[in-house]
Amino acid sequence: MENGLTHRNWWYQQLFTNWKRFELVYVVLLILLQLVVYLIAPDSLIGMVSGIGGVLCLVYGMKGRKISFIFGFIQCVAMAYVAWISHAYGSFAMDLIYVISQPIGWYLWGRDEVTRAFTRQTRRWLFIGAFIAWLVGWGILSQLGGQLPYFDAINFVVSLIAQVLYILKFRENWSLWIVVNIANVVYWGALTGQTLLGMTAVGTLGANLSQVALQGALLFNAVYATKVWASGAADHEGGAGQ
Repeated sequence: MENGLTHRNWWYQQLFTNWKRFELVYVVLLILLQLVVYLIAPDSLIGMVSGIGGVLCLVYGMKGRKISFIFGFIQCVAMAYVAWISHAYGSFAMDLIYVISQPIGWYLWGRDEVTRAFTRQTRRWLFIGAFIAWLVGWGILSQLGGQLPYFDAINFVVSLIAQVLYILKFRENWSLWIVVNIANVVYWGALTGQTLLGMTAVGTLGANLSQVALQGALLFNAVYATKVWASGAADHEGGAGQ
């Protein structure tokens, strides 16, 4: 009986405790954005699931809470499908890696872990390496005939680096996610425009539009999370249970 209560308390603490009013408002707004997009173009329920799952994953990740990986798993599976039907092969490959990384992140994020940061010199080499990796990814995806390979390469290689840093709780992950999210807003926005103009039959308007909304939401969250993690507020499960 006691173990059951403890288990229920963990879920409650992870989901509902220690939230600022601003955070609650912007979470609600980001979820409403996904619902509005679905109402505008209701042809992709899976796109909406991906969007809401992504918002919850990154918001709880911003709080430094382990439960983010449950929402992340749902989002990554849904987004992999959206990427596949949109011929976004770089995104699809990364989404498969994201799916695998969720249980790894769940295992690594212990209750007492704090966020980490690189030295300035290491940080500089990290960003140089990410840039070189992007160039290589661009070349590979161009050969595969993917959609907008210069943007998709950011999602393919820079996202991988950011995800590894995220599950290891390095603060620099959010700087890379900002780059990725900006590129993805442009990428999915371009695909949405092509769909509206009838320039491509790849994917659906609803699926593409849901990803524009999701990436915009994740961009906002990444900017805010940079501040939260730098302040130490995401340490020790983001204050869950306090």
